Amino acid sequence: MSDSPLISVRNAAKRLGGFVALEDMSLAAERGTIHAVIGESGAGKSTLARVMAGILRPDSGAIEIDGHKIALDNPNAARKRGIAAVLQQSALFPERSVLANLFVNREPLRNGLVSSREMQARSVDLLRQLGLAADVRAPLGELDPAERQLVAIARALLEHPRLLVLDEPCETLDRRQSGRLFAVLGELKSRGMTVLYLSNRLDEALGLADQITVMRNGRDVLSKRRSELTASEEAMIGQLRQALFPLPLRSLSAVAGTLRPQLAVSGLSGGRLAGVEFTARAGEILGLAGLPGSGVSDLFAMLFGQRRARKGKVRFPDGDSLPKNRTEAARRSICLVSNRTGNGLMDDKSIAFNLSSVVVGARDWGRRIYRPALAAERAARQIEALRIRSDPQDLAGALPPGSRQKVAIAQWLEIGPQVMLLDDPARGIDIGSKQEIYGLIRQMAASGCIVFLHSTETSELTGLCDRVIALRHGRIAGEAAGADMDPTALRTLIATDAATVRAPLPTSQKNAGQKNAGQKNAAERNAA
Repeated sequence: MSDSPLISVRNAAKRLGGFVALEDMSLAAERGTIHAVIGESGAGKSTLARVMAGILRPDSGAIEIDGHKIALDNPNAARKRGIAAVLQQSALFPERSVLANLFVNREPLRNGLVSSREMQARSVDLLRQLGLAADVRAPLGELDPAERQLVAIARALLEHPRLLVLDEPCETLDRRQSGRLFAVLGELKSRGMTVLYLSNRLDEALGLADQITVMRNGRDVLSKRRSELTASEEAMIGQLRQALFPLPLRSLSAVAGTLRPQLAVSGLSGGRLAGVEFTARAGEILGLAGLPGSGVSDLFAMLFGQRRARKGKVRFPDGDSLPKNRTEAARRSICLVSNRTGNGLMDDKSIAFNLSSVVVGARDWGRRIYRPALAAERAARQIEALRIRSDPQDLAGALPPGSRQKVAIAQWLEIGPQVMLLDDPARGIDIGSKQEIYGLIRQMAASGCIVFLHSTETSELTGLCDRVIALRHGRIAGEAAGADMDPTALRTLIATDAATVRAPLPTSQKNAGQKNAGQKNAAERNAA
């Protein structure tokens, strides 16, 4: 391990619209090391990765390689400097073969023609090391998300970079696949490659990295060699995550009434779903874990009246079945906030107009008239309650991401939600807004609402939910509650073929269970 850094970032800053993504961010990655950058979603890790990949240019600050200041103006400039990156949204081509994706714009030629035989010869050993057994001549779109991620990683490694940037590389991988990747990274490190490993998983970082940088709110708050971290510093890193999630406002048993209203799903099929069954009760936060294509989006669409079920039954707390459309859903106080299909805001309209749109549109009596005075009153109430730092007449499109998401939730709060469907509600927003939205989720549950929470961050599910149901290929792969809601076990479950899963999630270690029990007791004391 060399003491001189291969690459340094000095005081980098980057604004994305009104959102400060990086502010005075610095790090130095030494040659032949794995440098982990850890922090919760929204801390700025992905922005840093895109800067290193030449996709974003910092507004200020400097990047140095081998002690020389450089400009990474575009991805080609980064590649010429020996930087390869695997981002969360990798540019893969699902209609092209696996081989073609491995050698985009770098295809080896023989007699002026692309040589598939040469591509296969160059990649076969690496693919075997990564554990990718797919047919390399098949279209990439036929692979599952974990296999596609391995293709993206293999493509970057085939460039033989000096610096490999990995942004949440194990998000879709199971334990076996992650273990193979770690072994490959260890071998590459021994050959002198530098790896910048960005993750929100503390256990991975501490077990893999030679150096650790902790990010929070776009800044580096700690940077040290792994071997030099003290016990108190490791505890501090863990507390950064724990502090994000507020305790329950009251226990489920404290929700009014001994028999709480429930939502019951029986044999529900349609889209990717096949025979899904579960119940959810008032005051409960039910987590839904699943990779893209697992069926979670289809479930939300059916519950909100956006998609018809092929068969099965659903009974809502009001005694009725699935809504026929979105208007009926809103009239029955069934609400949806999605970060995937847009959050339902009209960017060219004011906050006041957006906050009144659901109330007026869902009205099933009288005339549906927009009244500016009432709209301003609603907006003032929600702006104060949700601490949205804007004026009621400001355009929704001008808001930073965190405020936009709070407005998207607030427009449903005006109709008193009975069932709230939240699809990745805190993705891509700042830490402060995340904490406020987590608090809103707790408040909705405490008021008796049934809250469904789907998130790509398993730490959000384990930090907020009372139970988590894992879906894979349209079927329920397992369920966990309490001390069994371990992020690593959840990731393994959703990335493992449902046909091979029979046992429930493994119980967390004893200290984790004691911690959860302590939180529950504290919450019940607060409720009392």
